[in-house]
Amino acid sequence: MEIAHVGIYVQDLDKEVAFFKRYFDVKVSEEYHNPKTTFTSRFLSFDGGAKLEVCTRDDINLDRLSGYPVGYAHLAISLGSKQDVDELTERIEEDGYDHLDGPRTTGDGQYESLVCDPEGNQIELTV
Repeated sequence: MEIAHVGIYVQDLDKEVAFFKRYFDVKVSEEYHNPKTTFTSRFLSFDGGAKLEVCTRDDINLDRLSGYPVGYAHLAISLGSKQDVDELTERIEEDGYDHLDGPRTTGDGQYESLVCDPEGNQIELTV
């Protein structure tokens, strides 16, 4: 078995798609929209085969918990090298997105940096 894709609800679908296209060079599917439920989504395909479904709808719950809420913590994207992690972290930070931590080697030996997408969802950039 393998994970087919991961889905994430966002407020601004177009802004999220543009972010992932700019920094991760994803392929973007055609938009799917269900007028009855107001559900709209697009699949973002990464070179390695992983897919992220970015979704929205009119009745999305905008409440956010503070701290570390239960649920998915972050999306980790492997870039291939420490230099790639350093360079993309710098680009994302220069463009005004939150840079929370790193780049650094963690206690378990991983080289990573933690940044946020336009809506504050955490993305771990790894080797």
